[in-house]
Amino acid sequence: MRPLKILVTDGNNRAALAITRSLGSKGHSIVVGEKVQPSLAQTSRYCVESVTYPDPAVDSVGFVQTLLRTVKELQIDVVLPVAEITTALVAEHKSALGQHRRVPFPDIATFDRAANKVGVLALAGKLSIPIPTGVVLTRPGDQPLWPDGLCFPIVVKPHRSRILVNGTWQSTFVMYAESANDLTEILAAKNPGEYPILLQQRIIGPGVGVFMCYQRGKLVAQFSHRRLREKPPSGGVSVLRESVPVSPQAKRYAQALLDALKWQGVAMVEFKLDQSDQTLKLMEINGRFWGSLQLAIDAGVDFPDLLLQTMSDEPMEPIDTYRLGVKSRWFLGDLDALLIRLFMRHDKLHLPPGHDGKLCSILRFMRIWQKDTYNEIFRLSDMKPGLYEAKRWFSQVMLKSAKF
Repeated sequence: MRPLKILVTDGNNRAALAITRSLGSKGHSIVVGEKVQPSLAQTSRYCVESVTYPDPAVDSVGFVQTLLRTVKELQIDVVLPVAEITTALVAEHKSALGQHRRVPFPDIATFDRAANKVGVLALAGKLSIPIPTGVVLTRPGDQPLWPDGLCFPIVVKPHRSRILVNGTWQSTFVMYAESANDLTEILAAKNPGEYPILLQQRIIGPGVGVFMCYQRGKLVAQFSHRRLREKPPSGGVSVLRESVPVSPQAKRYAQALLDALKWQGVAMVEFKLDQSDQTLKLMEINGRFWGSLQLAIDAGVDFPDLLLQTMSDEPMEPIDTYRLGVKSRWFLGDLDALLIRLFMRHDKLHLPPGHDGKLCSILRFMRIWQKDTYNEIFRLSDMKPGLYEAKRWFSQVMLKSAKF
């Protein structure tokens, strides 16, 4: 493949840094965009140019206009959005960006289908893919029939992770209701735009993610990892993870979903292994790059490079092997998770049964050097991003300390 000029969005996203390092090291010219400068990926030695655009969460029109102008002025060959909002906006304006292949992602209709958790669970039902017991509240004030097996504590989950309210993208949050009173209070505080809302049985068990790359509806690469620690500890962003074989059952379910969507590009399909019956239950689809992307690259599945290859007319040879037992640690995220575990009130943590005690959490964190473990951000071959992140982290700590 000839060297390309590639625009990567969301420079403060860890996945943006992984993309920049991966493709920059292969001779491509990487332009990194973010709403402020500098950003994490912009400090990388592989970033040849930085651009600033309006915050897409509050000025979508301005972001798109700046993106279109940048693509034209800098003669960008490929646009790679990273975060959910930018991926949605880029997918929505694929035709305006020029040649169809400049954006190796699905069209906006397909992206929206994958982003809608209610719709995805309905599709899973048609494909006989297990889902958590639950009910959908279609609008505020709904009093639906309570299904058998749904009991407290339950998960309250808006239909999308981001919603558009009066021209501004707002984040939504998954919450836990321990009782009927909790549920009433949580729903009373919800924005009407968060509906439909899912009420689901809380699944106790490890998360199982399957990461895939598709070329025009055909699976060409797959990867999976095991979450060893998360931030927050109750479940969230993985801060220490290890490459593992793809679960055959998870692959079958994930592939059935993405095949049905006629997917193009990368996606993560997330499940939880229900300890009560040892069954995988579908959680959601994320039709974009994911935060732990660097682990897949370190293990031998270079999703950014594969994504560029999907633009070729030639069918790709599927990749289904990679190094197992490779670990990736986001050190400062891991430190945040430890601090949350040590200092947040126990009743606010929502920890699952069998969690580590505080002393054990400290001892596990202190295992700095482990075999086949890579630091996600700090690399001797590209040191500035690690130094930038450390400086920013300490600034935030000092700012919080000054408030007390």
